[in-house]
Amino acid sequence: MDQNSFEEAVRTLIASTGEDIHREGLVKTPTRVFKAYEHIFGGYKLDAETILRSALFESSNDEMVVIKDIEFYSMCEHHLLPIIGHAHVAYIPNGKVVGLSKIPRVVDVFARRMQIQEQMTEQIADAIMRTIAPKGVAVVIQARHMCMEMRGVEKVNATTTSSALRGLFKSNEATRKEFFAHINASAGKRY
Repeated sequence: MDQNSFEEAVRTLIASTGEDIHREGLVKTPTRVFKAYEHIFGGYKLDAETILRSALFESSNDEMVVIKDIEFYSMCEHHLLPIIGHAHVAYIPNGKVVGLSKIPRVVDVFARRMQIQEQMTEQIADAIMRTIAPKGVAVVIQARHMCMEMRGVEKVNATTTSSALRGLFKSNEATRKEFFAHINASAGKRY
């Protein structure tokens, strides 16, 4: 991101609202917004497959691995407003397991981009499927969209759920049911 042009765009945005860009509280806002967006859109600088390959280990385990309630923050590509949610990810190893911290990192790679939830769900599942070649992958995302809450229909607390199932999670009903039982067990607060 080009910091100078970004900050000038923020100044233009602020001025177009009728605010005084020289007001004390707004003078440093363009720099603060740049730094915030640099972090929010940091996923463009990362590669999910590289992250997964960095902690891939041989294993005889062939049972489902589930990581649930992975908190994430993203930005709706249609309105540049926040998407706040949780991802639940499972895979069935096929000779290899991945370091547990890598799955939340992969969620962040795709969340930290301009996104739509449906595409993000698919991207996470496909990256895991391509990189570690498991017997199956399942991803469920539950999220609140500020573009629906702050504007438009203004439906506060409406939750959107999307899923992507690959391999055994798609072809085997018992596997799919086990996954959903895991992510629904002792469920905490959902967004």
